[in-house]
Amino acid sequence: MPEPFVTAIVPVRNEARYIERCLYTLARQDYPRERFEVLVVDGRSDDATRPIVSRFAAESMLDLALLDNPRRKTAAGLNIGLEAARGDVIVRVDGHAAVAPDFVRRSVSALIESGADCVGGVIESEGDTYAGRAIAIAMASRFGVGGAAFRVGGRGAADTVAFGAYRRDVFDRIGRFTETIDRGEDDEFNYRLRDAGGTIVLVPGIHARYTVRGGFGGLWRQYFGYGRAKPEVLRRHPSQARLRQLAPAALVLALAAAIARAVSGSAAPLRALAVVYTGAATIVSLALASQRRWRYLPLLPIAFACLHLSYGLGFIAGLMGLGGRSLVRAARPGIREGSEVPE
Repeated sequence: MPEPFVTAIVPVRNEARYIERCLYTLARQDYPRERFEVLVVDGRSDDATRPIVSRFAAESMLDLALLDNPRRKTAAGLNIGLEAARGDVIVRVDGHAAVAPDFVRRSVSALIESGADCVGGVIESEGDTYAGRAIAIAMASRFGVGGAAFRVGGRGAADTVAFGAYRRDVFDRIGRFTETIDRGEDDEFNYRLRDAGGTIVLVPGIHARYTVRGGFGGLWRQYFGYGRAKPEVLRRHPSQARLRQLAPAALVLALAAAIARAVSGSAAPLRALAVVYTGAATIVSLALASQRRWRYLPLLPIAFACLHLSYGLGFIAGLMGLGGRSLVRAARPGIREGSEVPE
């Protein structure tokens, strides 16, 4: 019996810096070449992304097609890819990613062996600048991103995964990616799958590398977007809400209240908050720098603050966009393996 046909969908926009590396790792897959295709769905890039993809398609043996995404958003690109996909298994890959040579084979095997609707693996965050490498260290820590098993390690049942492999019939059962949720489409789809009784499994043997943002400005915009999308995702799927998902927003509100008190003449709350947060960030940064390299120590507290404050502000902005509806009552204690904060 032949292996399942696999379609890898790669939604991109302005990925000239990384897309060739991504495609090269997909071309090196040890999965049967005749049972594998790659669809790059480009959101009207204004850099060299499209020429790079076209050249790669002409010069490589990869079954590769370049599709147009006039709506530019990631969810729209994924849905355009689904329309064209021939696969029995659909794999989502990011243009910033570089997947292991056995990524597709292990994903297909895990789907078959586990019987799950979706499987995903562990992401190794990496940076290609000094700041980016510090950001990658922060994003691989629990203090930075909470209980994200696909970032910090884990296995078994999960709430969500990155770069997941899905059975094709999943999309027939629960629909496509929600195009009105930007930067939260993966979580929303995976939560919807779980709400429908589907299963998602994290498999540590499935590996991918992800190049993080190279500077704090890009990281701020990225995580502000993640935070802003989260309230709408949780409004649609309140059973997935957790109190810990509110922590970055609570930090921002506490900071705002402390600053307001300081302006009115009482600086004690601001000093206390600063001591507690900077103390925790410094202790974690020292521990991580001792395990990695000390040269990143000065930037690690900045990376943590950027992750937490941008996500928290984004979350508050998202709540305001929902008319101020609170998710606190929907949240409940407990951490489910594979879920992520902030993202």
